[in-house]
Amino acid sequence: MTTESQQPSAENPIKVMIVDDSAVIRGFLTKILGTSDDIKVQSIATNGLEAVNMLVKQRCDIIILDVEMPIMDGLTAIPKLLQVQPDVKIFMFSTLTTQNAETTMRALALGAVEALAKPTSTQDLYAKDDFKDNLTNMIREIAGAKKLQPSSSKATPAARTPAPHPHEPTKSRLHPHAAKTVVLRPPHEGFLGKPDILAIGSSTGGPNALFKLLGTLRGIDIPIIVTQHMPPTFTRILAEHIKMQTGLAAVEAEDGMPLVAGRVHVAPGGFHMLIDRKGAMPVIRIDNGPLENFCKPAVDPMLRSAIKIFGNKIMTVILTGMGSDGMLGSREVVKAGGRVISQDEATSIVWGMPGAVALDGLCSAVLPLDEIGPWLRKSSLRLP
Repeated sequence: MTTESQQPSAENPIKVMIVDDSAVIRGFLTKILGTSDDIKVQSIATNGLEAVNMLVKQRCDIIILDVEMPIMDGLTAIPKLLQVQPDVKIFMFSTLTTQNAETTMRALALGAVEALAKPTSTQDLYAKDDFKDNLTNMIREIAGAKKLQPSSSKATPAARTPAPHPHEPTKSRLHPHAAKTVVLRPPHEGFLGKPDILAIGSSTGGPNALFKLLGTLRGIDIPIIVTQHMPPTFTRILAEHIKMQTGLAAVEAEDGMPLVAGRVHVAPGGFHMLIDRKGAMPVIRIDNGPLENFCKPAVDPMLRSAIKIFGNKIMTVILTGMGSDGMLGSREVVKAGGRVISQDEATSIVWGMPGAVALDGLCSAVLPLDEIGPWLRKSSLRLP
């Protein structure tokens, strides 16, 4: 049973290692993290080799890791750091260039859990409040969830099967005001035929979850739309990696692009992806409206727009991610007669987004990541 003493606090802080060859960036990160009582910068390294040696001597919860460094770069360091401490969470920290986006995607495949955009100018360094809030919240959700992780991560049968029985999860620090049990929708509720579209929302830990899930959906003959919280440039590289790693056609969405059966359409960083209709043909609209749930792209507007085109014939999957983006949109999906499933807590990097929909009673199933694809093939997509 989780106790209050296990929660991050000044007495039990989240321990962070900063790894960057730039003294300016090291100082910037140390300063902004030093304003939080429950986060402690435990160690600072200038390259990957120093970081590995420091981790051998002293464990930490989070590593903020630069990509390009002398002696040992970030990519080389990741497997070595994870070999020393398999449960450490690594954030890649790089500038928004195509080369760095490609490198960061490789880093996520190696085991990093998040990609952060590095400030690129003195002005960015001083306009730090938004960055600080985003970074500290991310650290608390990812490392805080790890500190509260129960010793047994197995899900109970009630959460694995689409039946109307409650599942008793560990008390969720990420959703303190939500119901304390997951109650699944009855199996007869929602559209039970083959859907016309598959909509997926994800954030922290999402790229690797997407690769695993989409890799099980070969042969799918309906369009797939994906909103993954990522900055510009990174989403185009994400689409390329989905294509390489899963065998499915995948593109970064563009305005006016038709939805194509069997193709994955990834929302572009910095914009919302909406679904519209041009005559009889469903098409994508790229929207530069305000942030929703502090995100752009966001899952909620994608789902709201898809409902207008596809009605109840929409299948929604919410994967690992911080925050609650996707919950309000999933409510609308359920209200329209569609179905929603989510990733379980044990296999999520952060059970924020999937936990929000699960604890809101919106799900037909709450499943480990490896079981989502087979469930979709059998219970929704009608694939062999």
